[in-house]
Amino acid sequence: MSVALLIALQMALHMISGVELVTVILLCLSFCYGIRTGLAIATTFSLLRCFFFGFQINVIVLYLVYYNLFCLFYGWLGKRFSRKTGWLQLVIVVASSVVFTALFTMLDNVITPVIYAFHPNVAKVYFLQSMTAMIPQMVCAAVSVSVLFVPLTRVIRKINF
Repeated sequence: MSVALLIALQMALHMISGVELVTVILLCLSFCYGIRTGLAIATTFSLLRCFFFGFQINVIVLYLVYYNLFCLFYGWLGKRFSRKTGWLQLVIVVASSVVFTALFTMLDNVITPVIYAFHPNVAKVYFLQSMTAMIPQMVCAAVSVSVLFVPLTRVIRKINF
């Protein structure tokens, strides 16, 4: 169900540049259910989404690397915080989600040029164009995680998994 939700959200919002909710949903799932479940969801999502968006090797590598690191961190953070969600935890989660969102773009700026053997000038253009999506995505992550983290973690904890 979690993977289906992530794919549906990505499909519904993929036409709006910089707007995505995969971050907040996967973050909350990993935070509440832990590393192992987060990794299973992230890997399954990364591979199954290809049936809807195409099998592009750079995207597959990016998603597998990024989302698995993402789930490792938030699964660990959830355990570290003993599943608590106070103000300090919320600030740390929001700030780290913004950093991870920037990391997604930075990883893409390394992975894609390497896989496709971009000329250095093309890689620079690719990097500069990625900034137009990164800034709105960082704002979206900050807002969506700030607003949805606490209510989503409460709901997820009530679901016996």
